Amino acid sequence: MKKWLKIALIVIVVFLVVAQFFRPSHVNPPIDPTKTLAATAQVPPNVQSIFERSCGDCHSNKTVYPWYNNVAPVSWLLASDVNDGRHAMNFSEWGTYSQKKRLHRLKDICDQVKEGDMPLWFYLPLHPKAKLSGDDIRAICTWTAAETSRLSAAPR
Repeated sequence: MKKWLKIALIVIVVFLVVAQFFRPSHVNPPIDPTKTLAATAQVPPNVQSIFERSCGDCHSNKTVYPWYNNVAPVSWLLASDVNDGRHAMNFSEWGTYSQKKRLHRLKDICDQVKEGDMPLWFYLPLHPKAKLSGDDIRAICTWTAAETSRLSAAPR
């Protein structure tokens, strides 16, 4: 039994060392400033600040990668989470979305922050400033309602 434990430990160490040579890219895609949320929607400064503080790392092309992104396999998980977040909604590419998609995303934003689904629970321990207060959630949902009304009234 002791021999198997030693072999397993050696295999794990070798895997972790070799894994360090396979790192995902953490270069942010370019941003067209005319296509961002701030440029294409009427976002109050307080809501923009909340989005930058609590959502920007996964839902924009302005991800700030932490030091632990240099350690595999954590780097793989982070790359996957950021890619998933950007795919679901990207504030840097908001202007490329159709009106229908924007309306759907606005509803999702409010619903997910009200339910506590965003920011993700495992993001918060290492990013405590991202935690949303009740005031933050109210500000976001007030904005999403106003922006939904504005978009709905606009010609399609």
